[in-house]
Amino acid sequence: MNALKSIVRVYNDTSLIIRIIIGLIVGAILGIFAKNAAAIGIFGDMFVGALKAIAPVLVFVLVIAALCQGSSKLDRRFGLVIILYLFGTAMGGITAVVGSFIFPQKIVFAKAAEAETIPQGFGEIVHNLLMNIVANPIASIVNANYLGILAWAVVLGLALKKFASPETQRVMKDLSDAVSQGVRYVINLAPFGIMGLVYTNVSTNGLAIFKQYGTLLLLLVGCMLTAALIVNPIICFAVLRRNPYPLLWRCIKESAVTAFFTRSSAANIPVNLALCEKLGLDEDMYSVSIPLGSTINMNGAAVTIAVMTMAACHTLGVEVDLPSAIVLCILSALSACGASGVAGGSLLLIPMACSLFGISNDLAMQVVGVGFIVGVVQDSLETALNSSGDVLWTATAEYKTWLKSGKSLPTFLGGTTKVDI
Repeated sequence: MNALKSIVRVYNDTSLIIRIIIGLIVGAILGIFAKNAAAIGIFGDMFVGALKAIAPVLVFVLVIAALCQGSSKLDRRFGLVIILYLFGTAMGGITAVVGSFIFPQKIVFAKAAEAETIPQGFGEIVHNLLMNIVANPIASIVNANYLGILAWAVVLGLALKKFASPETQRVMKDLSDAVSQGVRYVINLAPFGIMGLVYTNVSTNGLAIFKQYGTLLLLLVGCMLTAALIVNPIICFAVLRRNPYPLLWRCIKESAVTAFFTRSSAANIPVNLALCEKLGLDEDMYSVSIPLGSTINMNGAAVTIAVMTMAACHTLGVEVDLPSAIVLCILSALSACGASGVAGGSLLLIPMACSLFGISNDLAMQVVGVGFIVGVVQDSLETALNSSGDVLWTATAEYKTWLKSGKSLPTFLGGTTKVDI
């Protein structure tokens, strides 16, 4: 028993990234040399099944808990930073969709794959969207109808916000924490699930499968770097009319690097608060905007959701016209804002975007499984983009107020105000 406890302790103390890499390598080796050991693939099936089971409950509870505990209103001076959070997230989705049209990717599914009902044009997509929104809430959870889950979670969350007692709100907070912890338990076993998924794919398709995973990862990384190094600076320049790259570099150096390795926007909040202090920002503002940004500033998550959904559509031959692509951009941005704070949280919202195009939950969860395979790099870079963006947009909004009030910008932005950096 003591030996087993020691093994479990070593497993939990080892970085999840390292464990996932080991699972990926072991799955590939077994796929090459033990092609008839079909039982290994069961680990992948169980992992996908666990995600399918917990993800609808997670989204439903998290949204209700967040809404029923939210403050009554935000100070008006936070308006610009919130707009920048939401606009930056939307631009992340647009960048991903454009990139997916230019460099279309396909996914090799472990099981037979075809859409349940391929929508015929934009009108049918909108019809599916509206009907999914008004579906029975219990049925939505059972059938993993994420649009219905979100809609009813918003309704119930706003109702509880108005009528629930503090004790009830506390119960919802505790329930939200408990479900999130349940997801962490599942994610902790991801190396075994990835081993099974990789084994099934390699034993069936050979090592060529990694070429497709590699090109998909390159597209994800390319879209995120485009958002971080081109799109975000353009937005920052449009607001401040100053060269944004000195500010961007400081955000990357002191926030993105640590977020890349912690893979948690929440864990990076203290780092961001310290950076905001160095940048000379108003503590009353950044003490609220930074935690808020860790929840709603999710352009990296929007990139992931849009790229993976477009890859699924290309694989299944689902036609994505311009109006449908616009809806996907909007939905990926909105769903990204509700992404769970656990590792791989954005991947759990892919089925919601896939449902727009008639892609079944079973297939969408296989896409999620592929996302965990490339997530060794994808999730780290996504977190770095999200978390460093919290400081970038907070500083941009603050410095805009400086310009309006006649206060000089910091020296690194061409002003005369000295800051401790």
